[in-house]
Amino acid sequence: MSSLPHKLRTLSGVLIGGLFLLAGANHLRVPESYLPIMPPYLPWPKVLILVSGLAEIAGGLGMLIPATRRLAGIGLIVLLIAVFPANVYMAMHQIQLPQLAVPTVVLWVRLPLQGLLIAWVWWTIRFPNEHQVTRDEG
Repeated sequence: MSSLPHKLRTLSGVLIGGLFLLAGANHLRVPESYLPIMPPYLPWPKVLILVSGLAEIAGGLGMLIPATRRLAGIGLIVLLIAVFPANVYMAMHQIQLPQLAVPTVVLWVRLPLQGLLIAWVWWTIRFPNEHQVTRDEG
């Protein structure tokens, strides 16, 4: 029988997987809309947008499969760190995405939320063998 924490982590993995699948699909569907938030010092911005979209999809799929969840989660954490400069650039220059106009304060609030997203992914993957919980019969 699975423990409650294991069930919550499984549900969490499914939610994270779905979130990243949708985000990745959007990067592939409309990559041009992400071009304004790419810092100018990064080469090949459209390629980077497409690669990040593919990485989000791969990570999202990996989060749905228990056997690959931990590796996928580590990959998503690395990806979240890698795209952070674009989020900072977006906030500093108050760049609005065409499909998602938000108040400027939200662009800044989003930055620490990315840390929470990293923590959520880490919480979900940090105990890969917890379904093997033994009962203490003492």
